[in-house]
Amino acid sequence: MKNHTVPIEHLTRLRRIRGLVRLMDTALRIPGTRVSVGADSVLGLIPGVGDFAAAAISLVIVNEARRLGVPNDTLVKMLVNVGFDTVAGSVPVLGDVFDIYFKSNRRNLQLVLDHLGLDHADLDR
Repeated sequence: MKNHTVPIEHLTRLRRIRGLVRLMDTALRIPGTRVSVGADSVLGLIPGVGDFAAAAISLVIVNEARRLGVPNDTLVKMLVNVGFDTVAGSVPVLGDVFDIYFKSNRRNLQLVLDHLGLDHADLDR
């Protein structure tokens, strides 16, 4: 960690966020490739409601970031990521491909870590 300690409650919350991010964005690796997909991509295959269900889960991550004290300007960036993912992901066929490559939850986790001055390795300590 970068010259400061993070309360155990924050680390617990961050680890919970990281687990949700993995589930949503990178839970499964496509065999023979370096591409990973998660529940976001799978839910996006359900016409009409899948992308909105994925967005609802993504909003849990944004709310956790809010509870960690992430400032409003960063929360807005996170919401833009979720909104962009939801809108672009809702386009038939192209949106499904888009979901494979645009990982809004991973981007949002990185925004939280950057705000706190942490990196992914800090969550493993």
